[in-house]
Amino acid sequence: MEVWEAIVLGLVQGLTEFLPVSSSGHLQIFNTLFGLQGEENLTFAVAVHAATVCSTIVVFHKELARLIAGFFRLQWNEETRYISKIFLSMIPVGIVGFFLKDYVESLFASGLLVVGCSLVLTAVLLSFAYYARPRQRTEITFVDALVIGIAQACAAILPGLSRSGSTIATGLLLGDRKEEIAKFSFLMVLLPILGEACLDALKGGFHPAESGISIVALSAGFITAFIAGFLACRWMINIVKRGKLIYFAIYCLLVGLGAIVSSFV
Repeated sequence: MEVWEAIVLGLVQGLTEFLPVSSSGHLQIFNTLFGLQGEENLTFAVAVHAATVCSTIVVFHKELARLIAGFFRLQWNEETRYISKIFLSMIPVGIVGFFLKDYVESLFASGLLVVGCSLVLTAVLLSFAYYARPRQRTEITFVDALVIGIAQACAAILPGLSRSGSTIATGLLLGDRKEEIAKFSFLMVLLPILGEACLDALKGGFHPAESGISIVALSAGFITAFIAGFLACRWMINIVKRGKLIYFAIYCLLVGLGAIVSSFV
């Protein structure tokens, strides 16, 4: 992997992890264009996913500090309830990762047709969320957290189905407030992404020396993904508040159709 390729892929990962356009789908498209695969691809994926986790922590550091401090008061308070909802939302994706890992990996290796169809599905979800006007609740309920978690699990299965797009759209359709669902969507993914990166590293998915990717390229990808993720996370919160998801729906539709067409060429 060349340094410029690492920078491009880091930029793609950082932006698309938070924007509702599917980071996995875009990475697969760009990996196909660059001809990257195997150990090199796995090592880079672990690095850039860790970078986006770090960017989320930086953006929400005050909120995370408040939640952790409230949790360790060992009381059933607002912070403990919120953290409990986050853990509840993680159960579906944990089940998928534990029982369906091989199936998921086979889908992610199935080419651009699945990616294209999933991007079109993302466009449909975002369109529904844009035009729906349910009565807004004051807070995310435990039932909402579980349903949003199921949406995240579906996105984990299908490459091209945006995780942030699915979770935010589901929350909006359930009637959750825009600011709350955007924040919850980004916080709920911290542990799953970090856990997956750690597991991949422990199982041998992170081998910079053996993968053929240089430390310079890996560092360039990490730094680019971190900066892009930081900016995209802050940008996405404002986009959700302003209800501009329809533009991303149009983008996902066009890219999805392009991926479908290219899979037959």
